[in-house]
Amino acid sequence: MPAAADFRLCNNTSSRVGIAIGYKDKDGWTTEGWWNLATRSCETLLRGTLVARFYYIYAVDYDRGGEWSGQAFMCTRDKEFTVRGTEDCLARGYDRTGFFEVDTGEQQSWTVQLTDTNEQSHPLAPNQPLLTIPPSGQQPAPARPVPGDAPK
Repeated sequence: MPAAADFRLCNNTSSRVGIAIGYKDKDGWTTEGWWNLATRSCETLLRGTLVARFYYIYAVDYDRGGEWSGQAFMCTRDKEFTVRGTEDCLARGYDRTGFFEVDTGEQQSWTVQLTDTNEQSHPLAPNQPLLTIPPSGQQPAPARPVPGDAPK
């Protein structure tokens, strides 16, 4: 029986979290949300063999605040959504939200693990399709300048 080929996300925190995902397929960019994950639970966000190498995730901690975010800006909104394209989010009536990049390394399936800031993340074997991400926004982290992304 072939292994399931899915893109999954596990909430390994003690909070409820909301998840949005962005990806590029043959028709262009799409962002989708929201999946609401209970504490210590996993959810399949996309079923089937992965259509892209890079996926983008934004997650918010409903109970304690804080978020998992990054420098890849895509369109979201507060209610359930599927948005085509990543341009002109505000002009189209959406929020412009920073997602973090997940490099699946062309694996057929992948699982992202969201963890609490104070939990130690363990290095994984090179081909282990897991990514452990602590949230930002719960504790100050050193600011890292991103090339070409200086505030205007």
